[in-house]
Amino acid sequence: KVLITGASGGIGKAICEKFHENKFILILISSSDENLEVLKEKFGENNFYYKIDFSKNDSVDTNLSLISKDHKDISVIVNNAGITDDSLVLRMDQKKWDKVININLTSNYKIIRELLPNMLSNRYGKIIGISSVVATSGNPGQANYVASKSGMLGLYKSIAHEVARRNINVNIVSPGYIVTSMTNKLNENQKNQILEKIPMQKFGNPNDIANMVYFLSSDESSYITGQNFNVNGGMLMF
Repeated sequence: KVLITGASGGIGKAICEKFHENKFILILISSSDENLEVLKEKFGENNFYYKIDFSKNDSVDTNLSLISKDHKDISVIVNNAGITDDSLVLRMDQKKWDKVININLTSNYKIIRELLPNMLSNRYGKIIGISSVVATSGNPGQANYVASKSGMLGLYKSIAHEVARRNINVNIVSPGYIVTSMTNKLNENQKNQILEKIPMQKFGNPNDIANMVYFLSSDESSYITGQNFNVNGGMLMF
C-alpha cells in the first residue's frame, strides 16, 4: 500500500497514476470532499480515501491514528501536500506563516511519526517527500513556502539517520518548474523569463516527478537514503 497526500494536484495525480499502474493499493488524502470524489471516480472503490485538512490540527491526529490502525501494511509514504500563500516578509502576517508551515512541513512530521512504528515493525519502508528547487535557492516573496520546503530537507535527513538500520529509506524529490495549473497561470513574458534560467529550455512534466518518486519507492533504490533529488532541467546544479 502507498499513502499519498496532496493526491488531487497535478503532480499528485501523476504520482497516484504511477502507483495505480503498478498495482499498489492507494490510500489518498485530500483536504476537499470534491477532490476526493474526483479521485474515487478515477481510481475506484478498491482504494481508500481520507479527508484531512492539515491546517486544522483538531482532526489531523485522529485521522492519522485511524489510518495507522487500519493500514499497518503501508510500505510507501509520499508526502506531496503543499500550498503557497505569498507575501514579502514585512507584510506577511502570522496566519499566512502558520498555514503554510502546518500544511507543507508539520504534516510531514505528523504523518511520519504516526506511521513509522508500523514500518519499523515490518522492517521495511520507503518515505518520500516532495520539496522544491527553491528550498535550496530561496525565492523572494515566498519566505514561508521556502522555509517549509527547506525544513523538509533537514527533517528527512535526520529521520534517514534514525531509521537507516531498519531497512527504511527516506528521501526528497525537489521539482523545478513543472507544467501544472500553477505554471499555466503565468503569462508568456513570465514563462520566457523562467525558461531563460533552465538550461533544457523547457518546463518539466508531472510524470518526471512521478517517475523519480516511483524509483525511490522501489527496491532498485535500496542503497539510497537521506538524499535530495533535484528534477529541474538543470535550473539548479550543485
